[in-house]
Amino acid sequence: MDDPGVQDATRRTRLANERTYLAWLRSGLTALAVSFGAGRIVPELAGGKTWPYAVVGAGFGVLGLAFIVAAFLRQRRVEEALRSGDYAAFDERAALAFTVMGLLLAVGTILIVVLQS
Repeated sequence: MDDPGVQDATRRTRLANERTYLAWLRSGLTALAVSFGAGRIVPELAGGKTWPYAVVGAGFGVLGLAFIVAAFLRQRRVEEALRSGDYAAFDERAALAFTVMGLLLAVGTILIVVLQS
């Protein structure tokens, strides 16, 4: 008979994986909302050139899509690792890619704020 403590730990880990998936998904949807705001709403309110806003807005859109794809891939990878009794570490290349995207978008946003004022 299986140890109930192990079963409970596996259930908790699966639920944690589900919560992590939903957090990734929320991050993706948030980035898509920022994309719309930065690319469409803010330029109309600010006036002036619109292309910098469109570029940053599109960047946030790409980031949102990347979060949604990463959510699915990560959830699946962790679930496969759980089935085989293994551990699925977060890919350092993915972490670096998200960090670089975030930094580029932050710098782009700061530049727009400074140069458009």
